[in-house]
Amino acid sequence: MSRITADPAGSDLSGASASWKSADVTVLVCPLVGDSDPVVLLHGQPGSARDWDLVVPHLSGRACVLALDRPGYDGVSEPGGIEHSARATVARMDADGIERATIAGLSFGGGVAAWIAANNPERVSALVLISAAANRAALHPVDRLLAAPVAGGLTSGVLVSGGALALSSRRLRQHVAKRQAVPADFLHATAKRLRPGAVRRAFLVEQRAMLRELPILEGLLAMITVPTTIVVGTADTVVGAKAGRLLATQIPGANLVEIEGGRHALTATHGPRIAQLILDAGMHN
Repeated sequence: MSRITADPAGSDLSGASASWKSADVTVLVCPLVGDSDPVVLLHGQPGSARDWDLVVPHLSGRACVLALDRPGYDGVSEPGGIEHSARATVARMDADGIERATIAGLSFGGGVAAWIAANNPERVSALVLISAAANRAALHPVDRLLAAPVAGGLTSGVLVSGGALALSSRRLRQHVAKRQAVPADFLHATAKRLRPGAVRRAFLVEQRAMLRELPILEGLLAMITVPTTIVVGTADTVVGAKAGRLLATQIPGANLVEIEGGRHALTATHGPRIAQLILDAGMHN
């Protein structure tokens, strides 16, 4: 395992605080650029392909990008767990004629990406795990509460709906934007995506599946042979930097990148830096 400490200053934060423009599509598919493999982006829980909107502009023109709405968040498919999302991702790659790709996953999406790398290594040229929930160390006591048979449904609903309501408040949104170095209009768009009932259901289904599947995934990590970059924020209180550091010892040859002061949503706060790490991973596979 090698380790890099990323500088939190400079273009990362200035890029994150720049004006954010919403695109009309959630999936960007482009012709192959040079000899590079495509890039597949997997969002967290809850979330959508739009969670990568501050990363994709820095990949465009340099790589072919496919940002997916995972099952349960696309308004069509049924939600499931880590394996379910992994199978759906591979199926989507098949449909788009993508044989191999650099796969990057954020949070829950990191667990999905790791599952694909362990079970379908021929489909992965490089792996980038960002604030990844891919081992049991990523779990907190609150995760068990959110997955509980009765209380979990109520708590999950309050958490997702409450987050959407809170971010709908302009004053609170501006406060969070300033504190987290995330564009306020990005947070506003996120609030709108959290409102549908299907999102709350997908969150709960994934939460319960995560408790069952993370021990299985952890047992598969040593089987991952593709070049892997693990990115953690030292101030992440959701998954925690310790879980990421442990993950870097569980995947053979993994590179660990720590972003000083970075929190959980690194794709929103450090878009340019995350994009460059993805590009670097694809170039060195």
